[in-house]
Amino acid sequence: MNALMSLLTDLLGPMGPLYALGGLGILLVIATLPFLLRRPADPLDRLKKARESSLGEARGKQALRMAEKHDKLEKFSNFLEPQDEEEYSAIRLKLLQAGYKSKNAVRMFHFAQFALGLGLLTLGLFYTLVLQGSSDAPVSTQKMILTILIPGVIGYMAPKYWVTRRVEERKEQIVNGFPDALDMMLVCVEAGQSLDQSILRVATEIRAGFPALADEFMIVSQEMKAGKDRVQVLRDMAERAGVPDVSSFVTVLIQSATFGTSIAEALRVFSAEMRDKRVMRAEEKANTLPTKMTLATMMLTVPPLLIILIGPSVYGIYVLLSSTKF
Repeated sequence: MNALMSLLTDLLGPMGPLYALGGLGILLVIATLPFLLRRPADPLDRLKKARESSLGEARGKQALRMAEKHDKLEKFSNFLEPQDEEEYSAIRLKLLQAGYKSKNAVRMFHFAQFALGLGLLTLGLFYTLVLQGSSDAPVSTQKMILTILIPGVIGYMAPKYWVTRRVEERKEQIVNGFPDALDMMLVCVEAGQSLDQSILRVATEIRAGFPALADEFMIVSQEMKAGKDRVQVLRDMAERAGVPDVSSFVTVLIQSATFGTSIAEALRVFSAEMRDKRVMRAEEKANTLPTKMTLATMMLTVPPLLIILIGPSVYGIYVLLSSTKF
């Protein structure tokens, strides 16, 4: 190994081992990509194509319209999408909770991770080469590795962090707007509208203030119009939202429809409970505020107060010692 390092240093200079390592990594990536991107022909795909070719002209026009919207990343789906069904469902649910409802959201998420990770890794390598060339003293191996790997790790984790923040912001928006939406839904139901019409009206009215909750109600309204089972639609909404209040609301509606009780009465009781919970959340935040301000108060108040109180005494002692010494 030492002989190889010495040979690379003699041939390529002080950065020879790093050049060799980078070249080897690029060769491995280039050699691996064809195997990862190669998609074997699936017998089910061939059967599907044969079935589509046997359909009529209308089906052919529909296939033509679908082909115009073909995703460019489709041929890389085996590489950009998890092959495990459970893992795919988990990331798909998280993206739905973040508000990304497109069909290729999972594919775009993994593509963003791959592109940002590889791009920032390349930038880190370029910065290391520039730093090595501009500095007189050689850069340590540990610093090289950290300079190259840290940007790549940041680029790979950035999409995940972004999606997590989006999920939290969307949940907070749903929680904040849910009591008002329930009050409006109760007014619509008591005015004589059905539950489907009430959900559509609420989705239209609250869009300006709470677009995330309005999108969820609009999806529920459209799925009900399409003929999907109401219970399943409501459960899907609770799963997409990921908020305990919405899950409780769905449970109340399902039980009300199952036992034949009044939906208006159930909404009245549940909306009152949601208002009480919102007040309790506000009181909880107000009660934790003094604890959070303690550190800032100590850092910004105690040092100036000590300077004002002790400063003159310290200065007087210093003057006294100075006069005594001389």
